Amino acid sequence: MNAILFPGQGSQTVGMGLEFYKNFEIVKKIFKEADEKLNYDISKIILEGPEDELKLTQNTQPAILVISYSIFSVLKKEFGFDFSSTKYFAGHSLGEYSALVCSESLNFNDSLLLLYERGKCMQEAVPVGKGAMIAVLGLKLDEINNLIKKVNAQGVCEVANDNAEGQIILSGNVEQINNLKNILKENKKKYIPLNVSAPFHCSLMKPAALKMHDKISSVKFQKPNFDIVSNVTSVPEKNPENIKKLLVDQICSTVRWRESIIYMNKENITDFIEIGPGKVLSGMVKRTVKNINCFSINSIDDMKKTINELKK
Repeated sequence: MNAILFPGQGSQTVGMGLEFYKNFEIVKKIFKEADEKLNYDISKIILEGPEDELKLTQNTQPAILVISYSIFSVLKKEFGFDFSSTKYFAGHSLGEYSALVCSESLNFNDSLLLLYERGKCMQEAVPVGKGAMIAVLGLKLDEINNLIKKVNAQGVCEVANDNAEGQIILSGNVEQINNLKNILKENKKKYIPLNVSAPFHCSLMKPAALKMHDKISSVKFQKPNFDIVSNVTSVPEKNPENIKKLLVDQICSTVRWRESIIYMNKENITDFIEIGPGKVLSGMVKRTVKNINCFSINSIDDMKKTINELKK
C-alpha cells in the first residue's frame, strides 16, 4: 500500500515545475488558471522569480500548490497512475491543501485563494522581527517540552513542527526563542535558526486563524476520495466539516508529521510518494520509519522511475 505526500513551505525554488510546464498542455492550463484566479502573474514568479518575490508567504503558498497539483495531474492524466494501492493522502502544513485538491475535496481555484489569504494572514499576524523559529536537532519531543518549561513563561515558545526523529521546529516570540537557544547552548545541543518571515504554527498565529475561519467556512468542501491524514490529529479525516475545522486549527497548532508517518506505517503503508518541489518529506520519512520505500516526484524522469519501481 502507498501514501501520497505533498510538501509545504521551504520546498520552493525559482524554476520549479519548468520541465512539466514545457512538456504538458495540462500544466500550462493550470498555470494560466492560477494567474487568472489570483489576478496576478504567479506563473512568472514561479518560473522566473525573483526569489525574493517567491519567498513572500502569500506567493509561496499558492505557488507550491500549483506545482504539486500540476505534477499530480500529469501523473494521473498523462501517465494513468494506478491509485488502487493508495490508502492515504497527507500534506505538510500548506501541503494539506494540495492533498485536499488532489483528492477532489477542495476546488483548485478555491484553494488558490485560500492559500493566498492564508499566507497574507499568517504574515500579518505578528509584526516583522517580533517572532522567530529554530530547528532543534537530535532531541526527542519530551526532552524539548522539558526545556520549554524552563523558558520565561511571559511569552510564547512552542513546538511548531514535529517533523521527524531528531528534527523538531520551535516557534514563538524572539525573546523566548533566544532564551531557549541559550538553554540549548548550555546543554550543548544543536539548533539552526530558520530564515522565516513569521513564527508559524504557534499561538501567535491566532489572529490568522480567526481571519481564516470565515474564509474557510464560506468554501464548499466535498468528501475526499482518499483519507486525509490531518496535521493536527495525525489520524485520517474524511468528514468535510471536520476537515474545515482542522484547517483552521492547523494555523496555530503543531504539525504532527512524525506521528502521521508512524500512523500510516502502522497501517501497512510501505511506499511513500512525495509529489511536489524538493525532497524534504522523503528525508523526514526515512528518519522516522525503517524498511519502507520513498519516492520523490519532481521531474518526468522521477515519474517514470517511480511508476516502474511500484510495478515490481
